[in-house]
Amino acid sequence: MSISNVDASRFRRIPSWASITLGVIALYLFIAYFVLPQIGKEKAKRHPDYLDGERLTHTGNGVPGDPLNIALIGSEAEIIAAMSAAGWRSADPLGLRSDVRITVDTLLDKPDPSAPVSKLFLFGRKEDLAFEKAIGNSPRERNHVRFWRSDKTDEGRPVWIGAATRDVRVELSSNTEEITQRISPDVDAERDLLLGELTAANRVIATRWIDGFHKELQGRNGGGDPWRTDGRLAVASLSP
Repeated sequence: MSISNVDASRFRRIPSWASITLGVIALYLFIAYFVLPQIGKEKAKRHPDYLDGERLTHTGNGVPGDPLNIALIGSEAEIIAAMSAAGWRSADPLGLRSDVRITVDTLLDKPDPSAPVSKLFLFGRKEDLAFEKAIGNSPRERNHVRFWRSDKTDEGRPVWIGAATRDVRVELSSNTEEITQRISPDVDAERDLLLGELTAANRVIATRWIDGFHKELQGRNGGGDPWRTDGRLAVASLSP
């Protein structure tokens, strides 16, 4: 083979390698500047820090409880201070004394602003914090919320997932026949009430909403009470 033939063969191969190189570069640019940014946008919409967990609380025997509908970002001290500023009080722990007190106060229509709440479970444990705000003079009707500290953080601050509901009357549970309190089915109204009161108390520095947090928009809790939601989770960052 002559030198001229070798040079001609080499020149014929160069366009093939060049096309492969250009193809690799084009693929890289497509993935780096189109595919990955789109994936990032979808992750931002879903916010996996909140969506990868549970959506419902559970009773002690594993029956689905109240739906989660609000998240607060802050330390435990900041949560307690914010709830107090908004006019909510910590609920007393369950026990013989508090159980008897809430029963008597309900029968006599006496105020009980720190009446206990029943235990619900998330992440394998009962609520870490529980708060309530009285409605009228009887503990049979009240606003209340339970919070669980999650293993997630937001900008280095703890994330607390909560279930806010409103008790409307005392009844017998359709599942256990035990004395319990019936919740209002509109759990979004209680979520919005709590968020509004925290905001009015100047304890919220930022709020965002996660759409589609709940795929099931209605159900029943452990007491058999129906609930419904628009499926959104409110996320409020508290002032330090």
